[in-house]
Amino acid sequence: MTLIYMAAGEASGDILGARLIAALRRRRPDLEFAGIGGERMAELGVQSLFPMRELSLMGLLEVMPNLRRLARRMSEAETDVLARRPALLVTIDAPSFTLRLGGRVRARGVPVLHYVAPQVWAWRPGRVRRVAEEVDRILALLPFEPPFFEAAGIPVRFVGHPVLESGADGGDAARFRAAHGIADGERVVVVMPGSRRSEVRRLLGVFGEALRLAGGTVPGLRPVVALAGAVEGAVREGCAGWPAQPVLVREASDKYDAFAAAEAGLIKSGTSSLEVAVGGVPHVVGYRVNPITAAIVRRLIQVPHASLVNLLAEREVVPEYIQERCTPALLAEGLVRLLREPGAAAAQHAGFAEALGRLRPPEGVPSEAAAAAVLEMIGQGRAEAA
Repeated sequence: MTLIYMAAGEASGDILGARLIAALRRRRPDLEFAGIGGERMAELGVQSLFPMRELSLMGLLEVMPNLRRLARRMSEAETDVLARRPALLVTIDAPSFTLRLGGRVRARGVPVLHYVAPQVWAWRPGRVRRVAEEVDRILALLPFEPPFFEAAGIPVRFVGHPVLESGADGGDAARFRAAHGIADGERVVVVMPGSRRSEVRRLLGVFGEALRLAGGTVPGLRPVVALAGAVEGAVREGCAGWPAQPVLVREASDKYDAFAAAEAGLIKSGTSSLEVAVGGVPHVVGYRVNPITAAIVRRLIQVPHASLVNLLAEREVVPEYIQERCTPALLAEGLVRLLREPGAAAAQHAGFAEALGRLRPPEGVPSEAAAAAVLEMIGQGRAEAA
């Protein structure tokens, strides 16, 4: 039996893990899987060692009160990996937890592949030396990442970004409007406040007030709010009092139908921005963290943009409202511009095509490219994967 152990720490990593498992099983049905994951990996038979939501923390002050619990979970994960002795540990994103786990078990002889290059190139370039001690190889989602890590002696393969195979560009606007009783005069705005509790707590109220302000200028706005499993209850509660009754979507197919129907979006910074770009939704990006965390990060930041769309395009395609600028008034102003100025939306569509074109792997689709890299690492080779 060949066992691959996977460790994901948040919703996006759970999706990545599930797609990777599916791609690997298409090539090698005999593979076994275990690890830490969420609903998507569970659907493929991976029973999580403990609830993945316990790892979905972001920001220095959010993590500190949970350090004892996180340390306990780290010990549990290390013990489980070493007891199972997998052919490979695949750590997926969530670097604060997964890279530490990788470093511990790699020192005991377990090979480690990290899927989603840690963004140390953005604000902690010196950290790359530590990463070199924690992993044997990295699978990078972004085309500009390999040279940075290879310079530190870490083998890297660019496998493309999985958002390209998400289906986000395949929605049906008419189906969405009919399913949710959205009238012809209503203008759909997608709202994505994040999958972490800290993100929802800091962004949902701001996004709701921005919608209220924008609605005073552009009547008939109908918000559609994407739900993520770990924070679904908080999102439902947080938008219950909005002036316009929001449509809440949980399934990916329903969310992608919403993208097709949407004229604009209020989106948290991160992969969500890429996802709505694939769906063709003009949007503004907002993000907030604890002020102390923000002050620390600002002293270390190395890149000119927060949005991945903007980083890929090497210019501001999508307006960014970060920290102090993430206010209802500024977000509403940016949203109104997209709803009232066709040229603003058209400019974003052109920028999306430019940015997303850089995310395709040299061969195949991202999950298949990642599966090929995993099989190569455990000694199977590409010939057997055909």
